[in-house]
Amino acid sequence: MRAVEAVRRSVRKSGRGARVGVGYLADRIMENAPRIPVRDLATLRRQFPGLGPEELADKLIAGAAGATATVGAGVGAAAMLPVPPAIPAELAAEITGVAAIELKLIAELHEVYGLRPPGTLRQRAMACLTSWTEERGIDVTKPTSVTGAFGGRMRRELHQQIMKRTVRNLPSLTPFLMGAAVGAVMNRRDTRRLAERIRSDLRARRVPWDALPPLPPLEQPARPLESLGP
Repeated sequence: MRAVEAVRRSVRKSGRGARVGVGYLADRIMENAPRIPVRDLATLRRQFPGLGPEELADKLIAGAAGATATVGAGVGAAAMLPVPPAIPAELAAEITGVAAIELKLIAELHEVYGLRPPGTLRQRAMACLTSWTEERGIDVTKPTSVTGAFGGRMRRELHQQIMKRTVRNLPSLTPFLMGAAVGAVMNRRDTRRLAERIRSDLRARRVPWDALPPLPPLEQPARPLESLGP
């Protein structure tokens, strides 16, 4: 635990080193966001036949929470902790991996509630990234929620979200099985909490499936990431 406290102090106080680490993670998350494969509503209904919107959302949230728990457990089990001046490599891998799973979940929850963001693949990805940093659903009735999603304010919020998760996830770096258990529990809890906040926003604005106009299939990245959750 002394090692974890040392990294906590390092992340909070190391100044330029921590800022460089956070900036690097922000760039990687932004770069990866448009590459995350997202299932549209038609695909989700085929894969989970007979489920209504709430049951389908429950299924997606449970799957994503399980996936982020697995990431946290793997990082915790692998951590033999030297104390670097900024963000440890294990923690950087955990944050980027969890972000990818949660961004996929956010995009698919918007599909489930009939609130697909308009725009190109990149615009939708950036809108979902905005949702991730602000921990709320996208208001698809406001064009700036998509087209203006990534200005300077949004970048600052992304940095703040990464820093918050860095400090919060440090206990998962405790060596041996304790870190694995802590990482799994914390990631599962945090993913569920994020999902329920966003789901609450989406539920209030939900468009019933039978009221949706025909929507084209989502275009997918040419080289999608590895499978992320169910």
